[in-house]
Amino acid sequence: MHPHLRVARRLTGVLALTLPALLAACADGPPAGPAPTPSGDPTPAAIDAARNELAALAAAARDRHFTARYALSGVDGPDRSIVVTRADDGTWRVDVPGGALGGTADIALVATGDGLFQCGLPSAGRPEPASCVRLGGRTDAVPRHLDPWVQHPFTDWLEVLTDRRAPLAVSPARPPAGATGACYSVDSTSASLTAPLGVGIYCYAPDGTPTAVRTASGTLTLSGPAGPAPASVRLAGPVTDADPLGRAAPSPDGSTPAGTGTG
Repeated sequence: MHPHLRVARRLTGVLALTLPALLAACADGPPAGPAPTPSGDPTPAAIDAARNELAALAAAARDRHFTARYALSGVDGPDRSIVVTRADDGTWRVDVPGGALGGTADIALVATGDGLFQCGLPSAGRPEPASCVRLGGRTDAVPRHLDPWVQHPFTDWLEVLTDRRAPLAVSPARPPAGATGACYSVDSTSASLTAPLGVGIYCYAPDGTPTAVRTASGTLTLSGPAGPAPASVRLAGPVTDADPLGRAAPSPDGSTPAGTGTG
């Protein structure tokens, strides 16, 4: 037999023996797929689950009626004690010590069937008896230059957290110091300059009671067990035609810049 024919037959035999082994090795290799998520980063499935969990807790919070005290820290001045009341009939009231006149006047924001009110409470910067000013309809927003911001986690921000169309990014988070409950980091994915709510950390008990909220406005932490809610909230005093109390401090001449504080 010609030498070239013998070499060709030997090569054919080698390929016949080795080709099946090579194909089997390829078949046993790992299937092609997406690269694994880096360690420590939440997976897309975990992020989607966190959004669903937070929406469910926020929905429970919207239906939760209670009276509770929260410690407010991380803002100018000493820590303050905020009282939140969500009544059985859907009315609400949030008492904010130092919420006006540069921290020298205490106020309450109250939403009743008659509208949204700011009530000035007796305090160092406002020693006169309590009285209230109507700010608008029950679901209207507090004007920015009057807004102490601490009422939002218990009122309109709950609606945003339950809205799956809201431009939010949600992921699990560790509780702030002294807080309990399930906590979630919330950020805005909107390109607009105004976020739909304060970005930060939101924590809830299983029954929907907010246990902690940390945003740029400070940290609210539940001070103790929430108590029962009243049937309805009441205004702190009579309604007057006076101007609401602004957030700005009083002028050097002692006059109060009612309704003219900066937002």
